[in-house]
Amino acid sequence: MFRLPKGEQLDRLVAGALVVQGQLEVWLAPTPGPKWLVAPFTLAAALSIAVRRRWPVGTLAFLSTLTVILFVGLEHHPNTLAAAVSYFCALYAVAVWTDTRGFLMGYAVLIAAGVATALGPYGNYKATVLFTVVAGIAIFLTRGAVRGRELLAEAHAARAVSLEQEQELRAQAAVADERARIARELHDLVAHNVSVMVVQAGAERHALGEEQASTREVLASIEQAGRQALGEARRLLGMLRPDEHGGELEPQPGVEQIDVLVGQVERAGLPVAVATEGEPVALPAGLDLCAYRIVQEALTNTLKHAGPAHAEVLLRYAPRSLEVAVCDDGRGPVARNGSGSDAGHGLIGMRERVVLYGGRLQTGPRAGGGFEVHARLPLP
Repeated sequence: MFRLPKGEQLDRLVAGALVVQGQLEVWLAPTPGPKWLVAPFTLAAALSIAVRRRWPVGTLAFLSTLTVILFVGLEHHPNTLAAAVSYFCALYAVAVWTDTRGFLMGYAVLIAAGVATALGPYGNYKATVLFTVVAGIAIFLTRGAVRGRELLAEAHAARAVSLEQEQELRAQAAVADERARIARELHDLVAHNVSVMVVQAGAERHALGEEQASTREVLASIEQAGRQALGEARRLLGMLRPDEHGGELEPQPGVEQIDVLVGQVERAGLPVAVATEGEPVALPAGLDLCAYRIVQEALTNTLKHAGPAHAEVLLRYAPRSLEVAVCDDGRGPVARNGSGSDAGHGLIGMRERVVLYGGRLQTGPRAGGGFEVHARLPLP
């Protein structure tokens, strides 16, 4: 998409155009004064516009010095259109892009240049005074009319950048929170399964006779490694739950608990229909938890933000994947913000979980109204 140049890029383009126009004017049109002197004067005046935004007072002082030198030294003033436009561009820069101190300095430069030109041997007192007064009034009016809008635009731009950075930080914090939550749940899941393994290994070791010493040693080694893993897991739990003390390790929910979840949601006022397609298979614990959380987060967002609505939950078992779809016929995404504070971190959490298991997540408005969440999770 083409965008018009702005800022210093625009100034450089204007300077380039003035350079070309000025040299054509000097060499192709009749101008007073020697061309070998007028040409570099016009070139320097045009090039100074490229830095007027960065050094507005310096640019005006430079152009004023050139003008005074030529107007004082030559009887016929070599004033080209490019040089005149450059001077007015410098005046505009002083009027708009300076603080109060810089503006007063630029105004003083304008007056000093006018006085020096008027007092020169070839100066036109009346014309110089008229130009200085008119230019002074013009930059005062320009500053009052444009400077306020410039400052307001800069403030809005700075605020937009600040809000964008704040939103990005909030999104990063939300992702970090969700990842920590997922890590805690996976920690509980793994720790629970390791606990079961340790108990089974210990029970099997005690059930074996003395004649199976080698097997007993292997089981003892498994039991010891499992207990060490549990110890490290509890240390990790302390890091993940700094405000909790001795969190109990509990089995995490899975798709078998979706009916219980739906019952809770329906009691809260959201009718939900649940359908299953394909032959259900035993899911790995982490994947089972992921599917449950997707349904939980989607129904929670629907309950909070869809208004009066009905929801549908679909679990589709395929040979190599599990598809989880939750849709509703509520107000849709116009009335809710899936990534904002009102909707919590639901969509962020779902996306992080799906990515963790190498799946794909699609969310968005439905064609007939409402909102839909569709996740595809690969099966091992």
